[in-house]
Amino acid sequence: MQQKNKIKAKEYLYPKKPSGKLYTRRKWLSYALLVLLFTCPFVKFNGDQLVLLNFLERKFVFFGLIFTPQDFYLFALAMLVFAIFILCFTVVLGRLWCGWACPQTIFMEMVFRRIEYWIEGDANKQKKLDAQGWDAEKFLKKGVKHVMFLIISFLIANTFLAYIISSEVLFTIITEPIRQHISGFISICLFTIIFYSVFAHFREVVCTVICPYGRLQGVLLDKQSLVVAYDFLRGEPKGRLRKESFGTHKGDCIDCRLCVQVCPTGIDIRNGTQAECINCTACIDACDTVMLKINKPSRLIGFYNQEFLQDHKAYQIGFKSYGYAAVLFLVIIVFSSLIYKREDIETTVLRASGTLFQERKNQETSNLYNAQLINKTNRDMKFQLKSKDLNDKIEFIQDAGILPKEGSAQVTFFLIRKNKTIKEYKSEAVFEVLVNGKVVSEASTSFFAQPE
Repeated sequence: MQQKNKIKAKEYLYPKKPSGKLYTRRKWLSYALLVLLFTCPFVKFNGDQLVLLNFLERKFVFFGLIFTPQDFYLFALAMLVFAIFILCFTVVLGRLWCGWACPQTIFMEMVFRRIEYWIEGDANKQKKLDAQGWDAEKFLKKGVKHVMFLIISFLIANTFLAYIISSEVLFTIITEPIRQHISGFISICLFTIIFYSVFAHFREVVCTVICPYGRLQGVLLDKQSLVVAYDFLRGEPKGRLRKESFGTHKGDCIDCRLCVQVCPTGIDIRNGTQAECINCTACIDACDTVMLKINKPSRLIGFYNQEFLQDHKAYQIGFKSYGYAAVLFLVIIVFSSLIYKREDIETTVLRASGTLFQERKNQETSNLYNAQLINKTNRDMKFQLKSKDLNDKIEFIQDAGILPKEGSAQVTFFLIRKNKTIKEYKSEAVFEVLVNGKVVSEASTSFFAQPE
């Protein structure tokens, strides 16, 4: 008899509401990060929003520092710094980022899950509600919950777009008629549906299946990495706490399974380090509560490395961590030096193609140049272009005068030199760009002339 393959449906998890010291700390950290997340695109600093990640126009702003398309190498280097930091962070502290700072976890555990606890109750009440028929109570609770989920997903979608297209453009899309911004309206609706689907249905699947960082965890961790782990040397053999068992040798674990019940990804931490563990520390709080009740030391589950779990060896940072830290330090030094040397105006001066030097009256020679100036700031600038050599003269054919914010300007001019100062056929010409009498940029090129 031929059997048909069946696809197993996603098992819906009902994690028990966590509590404890670590959960309280994580909760307040999450609230601080949420405030930062929702304010950065709407707070102005030096005329720009605090953080802007406009990939469409290749403009990026970080706390007043503007990266234009010409600064893309700086943005790429900044992303490299962030990637190396995550590697270094993971090697030392495991997947702590996922449990304490990842937006997915913060929204899921500190916003959507808490709304679910508030409306439907703890894990057992949620199971009971899902199992019962569609009566008035279930319809009301489920309806209110999902309406709130949609509203919050809508707010997240708008905030997300504010980071991408800027808060000003978003405000324009919201206030003006929909027919004038069809693509923007569709984007808001699409992202609302995506966020709602993630937090109302997919949930932990994003962390356990979709997110690539969790899969990299197994490659990055070593024996010195600190992870949320079960101290099996102390906990085994586990067994239920019974009166008749007093006097017999057993481990501290009483197999209450609270660590499993509070886990948001549904794993048993006692089975060892697993890719699904996001280091949220909910199991540590749950286990500490039980240890306190049975007069046992806390941290049967805690932050441990592999060497401690095997022979209770004292924690030491591994050489790999020092290596990553050294690389991170060097890249930060390079990035900082490039940022320090970065000019507000980028100037490029090139000789006009297809032209030779021109002999002039009064024993002078000129070369024709084209200059392009790019303004990397968010303010208009009135600039002046001059030669660094005070003996040179500049005769403008096309002079912009004003350099628009985040824009560019083209300047065409002759550089004129006296023949008696020309000592060789090819020499250097250095130009300065001044704003309010201060040199903000320099550019150099070649000057050709027949020496006397």
